[in-house]
Amino acid sequence: MNTQQLLSLTKSLFFATPAFLLLCSCTTTEIDEFRQSATEINQGESIVILGRRQNNNYETEEDFVSCVGGVVARGQNSISVVEEREFLDAMFPFFEPRTAPMRTGHLEQLMAIDVAAERIKEFGIAYIVWVDGITERSDQSGSISCTIGPGGGGCFGFGTWSDDSNFEAEIWDMNTLTTVGSISTDSNGQSYMPAVVIPIPLIARVEANACNGLGSQLKQFINGT
Repeated sequence: MNTQQLLSLTKSLFFATPAFLLLCSCTTTEIDEFRQSATEINQGESIVILGRRQNNNYETEEDFVSCVGGVVARGQNSISVVEEREFLDAMFPFFEPRTAPMRTGHLEQLMAIDVAAERIKEFGIAYIVWVDGITERSDQSGSISCTIGPGGGGCFGFGTWSDDSNFEAEIWDMNTLTTVGSISTDSNGQSYMPAVVIPIPLIARVEANACNGLGSQLKQFINGT
């Protein structure tokens, strides 16, 4: 490829990029809430958000759990959130994957253990939120090839794929030891990677949207609004 052709391709990419950016920003997020009981949180009380990691096929990512906690802990009507790792370390071994309560019936058994009940009381935990889910990639198509020669190198081609973030949060009331509701979010979008000389990934921010949507809805739910 001569210099003139390379400049022409680079110029075409420059003008095409805004269109791809618009495509990349097209994500869809749906949020569903199911409430079983009234909720509220008082001054001095906190919640803890934990990721389910008992599934053999996947583990809920710590980064996503932390992201949701950050959304809940900031802004208007913010709620005090105990950091997941701090809670797990303090509660060892009661919330390890093999021993963590899977249902509220198991929670009743846990709270009958004095040392576990005392540690939760020290944190001021009013609600435990279990987050379960994963981001999956599908519908990949296209290809990109890269070459290196005496006159230089580059990558050429086009790739696209779909991302789907599906998460659910189940909320446990530590006063009544019951499930008070659940919130689910499904965020999907299309990502693109055009390559003319260099690949330019245009990523759909589906997991970030799922985090913001779930965190905002969770904050409203616990505040009773």
